[in-house]
Amino acid sequence: MQFFKTFLASVLGTLIGVTILVLIFFAFLASSSSQPEPYIRSNTVLKINLSGDIPMRVPYDPVQELLNPAMMNQVSVTGLKQNLKKAASDDNIPGIWIEANNVVASWANLETVMQDLKDFKESGKFIYFSTDDIGMNEKAYYLATAADSIFSPPETMFQFSGFAAQLTFYRELLDKIGVEPEMLRAGRYKSVVEPYLRDSSSPEYREQINEILASYSATFVDAVSERTGKTPIEINAMINTPPINRLQFAVENGLIDSLAYTDEVANIIKQRIGVEVDEDLKTVTYSRYNRVSDSSVGIDVIDSSDKIAVIYASGMILPEIAESPFATNTGITAGDFKEQLDDALEDDDIKSIVIHIDSPGGAATTSDILWHYVKEAAAKKPVVASMGTVAASGGYYMAMGADTVLAGPNTITGSIGVANMIFNVEELMEEHLGIHYETLKTHEYADLFDFTDPLSEQEQDIFEANIDQSYQTFLSVVAENRGMTVDQVHEVAQGRVYTGQNALEVGLVDAIGDIDDALRIAAEMGGIKEYNIETYPKKQDLFEAFFGGANAQMKSWMLGWVPSDIQSDVNDVNNILQQKGVQHWTILPYKIDS
Repeated sequence: MQFFKTFLASVLGTLIGVTILVLIFFAFLASSSSQPEPYIRSNTVLKINLSGDIPMRVPYDPVQELLNPAMMNQVSVTGLKQNLKKAASDDNIPGIWIEANNVVASWANLETVMQDLKDFKESGKFIYFSTDDIGMNEKAYYLATAADSIFSPPETMFQFSGFAAQLTFYRELLDKIGVEPEMLRAGRYKSVVEPYLRDSSSPEYREQINEILASYSATFVDAVSERTGKTPIEINAMINTPPINRLQFAVENGLIDSLAYTDEVANIIKQRIGVEVDEDLKTVTYSRYNRVSDSSVGIDVIDSSDKIAVIYASGMILPEIAESPFATNTGITAGDFKEQLDDALEDDDIKSIVIHIDSPGGAATTSDILWHYVKEAAAKKPVVASMGTVAASGGYYMAMGADTVLAGPNTITGSIGVANMIFNVEELMEEHLGIHYETLKTHEYADLFDFTDPLSEQEQDIFEANIDQSYQTFLSVVAENRGMTVDQVHEVAQGRVYTGQNALEVGLVDAIGDIDDALRIAAEMGGIKEYNIETYPKKQDLFEAFFGGANAQMKSWMLGWVPSDIQSDVNDVNNILQQKGVQHWTILPYKIDS
């Protein structure tokens, strides 16, 4: 038996060794070679496919580039911005053709893309939009309103019905399985606890959701109104009509220019640029055009040593990244964030720092540490906080260390409040599962975090006092940054969620703007006119990425078939559940995908 164990162990070790050598060989080949810059022929149209999410950026991952290059070619806000800028200057590109279907990007990112499309049009070049057999939803059509012409196949979908949010509540489920939620919060709008305490939303919960949906709808309606020349009242009336034969309705009301298949759109573009119908339309894909350099299209290379650091802080704020099959090292931790800040502070060429925050919050303790690091950095160099899709609760907290705070019109922000989620599982364990516990202790509060018994009145008072202390600290941090009193902050806080525009009106941000506006302000504060951008987290080389994070890479490959939204939700829940002890959470109470 011992012989077979030793033999199998040797075989396994050999296989693993050979596999590693093969991976090292391919890694060496990939790292020692690069694709040449493509040659763009005259009258070539830039073809861009938009579908699914449009993240702010796609972090460079050399392992994914080697094994799954398609993932690295995903359209992002920053990548699209750069390609549109190049195409506007490229004499060989007469225009762009965007084929879009079911876009699910955040409204904050969509607004930035919309502005970039409008900037491209100032070059005098055309933008044509079309769709495929999936059809356009409202978000895809929102971007299409920037186009010169919009086309659609005659039998596809066209969604033009407005926006909705579906809320989920678990109280009855918890009752059935014998789990008693004991939720504590500071702020009557801090509704993160409501799905576990109620079977329907509170008036405060509905008020916030309705305000956000109204903001999204107004953004969409204004864009359609600008394109069609119809008033917002007329557009809303059109949206409220029964969605029957929507495509014909869209053509008749000027929403879509004409019904055309993909080959017919290609012929229309040929006619636009003076190409014969029987000739092929020359196109270049988004991913291929990524490799075109600025200098080759006439964009001047900035001849300056001055730089602005852009630090991307994305994901939940966590004391540590929990290990699970779904954990893929996403999130904001104090150690990683400080390392990036320190690098930017130590580089004398970096004159100012932009922190782009895309976070719903997380652990209150970690949020406070991140705020401290940002504030300390702002004492040494100008710091601008640029809020992306969401910078709420802990994400808003950390922004309060910056000199200037910007948000997009539809950035989800605020949520200044604290909550604690405790589940008493006594009935589940004892009555349903037959598991009984007996607790022995040396001191009065040694079993404070034992949730196999309901909280006593005294224990509840202790948790409430600690939560109130965290809330008062949050209010003081905001008051100091915003030049308000604690009472003034409390009036607009209490866990209430705002859009960026509404946050500006109540004094929670300094201005409305995107990453470009943040860079402009950072340059002014740093006293520089020309600058290069230093992006953090920095790129890893292939060996660092593979051997430094092999566990995460393996998880990524294994879970590639799982839908990204499910991975995200499970990862968020896992990160909360895996924290040791009891955390106070400064976290956004919901996600809205509309």
